[in-house]
Amino acid sequence: MFKSWLRNTTIATVLALTPLPSFAQDTPQQGGDIIVTYKDDIATLDPAIGYDWVNWSMIKSLYSRLMDYEPGTANLIPSLAETFGVSDDGLTYTFKLRKGVKFTNGREVVASDVKYSIERAVNPKTQGPGAGFFGSIKGYEDVTGGKTTTLEGIAAPDDSTVIFHLSRPDATFLHVLAINFASVVPHEAVEAAGGDFGKKPVGSGTFVLKDWTIGQHLVFERNPEYFVKDMPHIDKFTVEVGQEPLVALLRLQKGEVDIAGDGIPPAKFLEIKNSADGPKMIVDGQQLQTGYITLNTKVKPLDNLKVRQALNMAINKDRITRILNGRATAANQPLPPLMPGYDKSFTGYAYDVEKAKALLAEAGFPTGFETVLYSTNTDPQPRIAQAIQQDLAAVGVKAEVRALAQANVIAAGGTEGEAPMIWSGGMAWIADFPDPSNFYGPILGCSGAVPGGWNWSWYCNQDIDKRAVAADSMSDPAKVAERSATWGKIFTDIMADAPWIPLINERRVVAKSLRMGGADNIYIDPTRVINYDAIYVKQ
Repeated sequence: MFKSWLRNTTIATVLALTPLPSFAQDTPQQGGDIIVTYKDDIATLDPAIGYDWVNWSMIKSLYSRLMDYEPGTANLIPSLAETFGVSDDGLTYTFKLRKGVKFTNGREVVASDVKYSIERAVNPKTQGPGAGFFGSIKGYEDVTGGKTTTLEGIAAPDDSTVIFHLSRPDATFLHVLAINFASVVPHEAVEAAGGDFGKKPVGSGTFVLKDWTIGQHLVFERNPEYFVKDMPHIDKFTVEVGQEPLVALLRLQKGEVDIAGDGIPPAKFLEIKNSADGPKMIVDGQQLQTGYITLNTKVKPLDNLKVRQALNMAINKDRITRILNGRATAANQPLPPLMPGYDKSFTGYAYDVEKAKALLAEAGFPTGFETVLYSTNTDPQPRIAQAIQQDLAAVGVKAEVRALAQANVIAAGGTEGEAPMIWSGGMAWIADFPDPSNFYGPILGCSGAVPGGWNWSWYCNQDIDKRAVAADSMSDPAKVAERSATWGKIFTDIMADAPWIPLINERRVVAKSLRMGGADNIYIDPTRVINYDAIYVKQ
């Protein structure tokens, strides 16, 4: 939850910028170029649209936001903002911008850019998945309803001042201003790109995109004008795409690759772990993550509650954890165990083939039905999808597995809404910030059940939406425990509707070369996935 200094902002405390700490185990070195690999190409670098775990880190490094996090932590600090204050009633936030911060096109960042960028993220014409995060700003409904394109609740009275007026208290609002959707962009660059801003990004972050050759590589170079001294540490990182994870790992062992972005294939995990250099190459840690199967509540027969409940009982989750070498535990609810609000007493739907068959018969499908299960095509996701397919077959459900590139799966789930079922592995939900609300709005709330959204079950429960708003309005620090419990009940009640099959809570495992320095938590950064700003090359 919020750190104590953030609670103090509710009494209008104004805080100066906290210097970024030395977060590595030794002194970070400046300079050096590194190579990162991924199997799939990047879909977009537009901060209002990009929302997968691969492009998230890159977008973070291309742009700046009013707030940010200490590297490797979820501790909020001002970033583009130099100071800020919050009114006693928690409804007005006033930010003073740093002087002299420039976009990479040379223009200075001003307050109207902040207003424009957030309005763009909320505008339904953008078809971005992050609009719902800004739902507490006055005028939000008018923008999402198409009545206007400007948010009444954002004012820029001068070039260095941004004022937000909220319609209700919002316990997550400072976190919202630190996520990618709040990234500040120059309107002239967006307009000049003519709908292709995701390929021609202009920001004020630590890196600049220098080259993007589709299907081959992206090259990011250090922004010499970045406003934090000695950040980032590396001069350049190149992302090579089209690399099979096994090939990338072999190249890493030879010193040709520095970070194998897709992780370590399960078939190679024990070999690498037990090798002489294994402990220096593997970064293995817990994360706020849940892997799940979405059940499209708008597609027959998944619109039938008994069918969705039956499918929840049909999957052997322990078998999935074995495929992952035990690097996961079985999940029974959307929240991961480390998240406030997680209900330890909740049992969910137990694995029970006979009960699943009986429920399908009650629903009118005694011999099952045919459906389609989408998955990304990067190992081990197709193998996990096949295991799910076998479990479904045991209860009479014939599921065709379509293993596609990540961008195609995202389109099938959110842009087109055609996918009956999606195994989220490789895209599974990793918290944007450490608050239970983040596991609701984008992926289970009504605001995410829109074209371009990430609520691929297309589940929209208006009553639960109201309860979620009430939970986020509990901004009083004295109600932290009550708020967590309120969120926990929301998620267990959602499971009664069974829009998901929560499958696993997976540990994140990253393979890095021996020359890479920095503490483990910047390779499994809780808000960035990989923190390109903080990693460095040992000299």
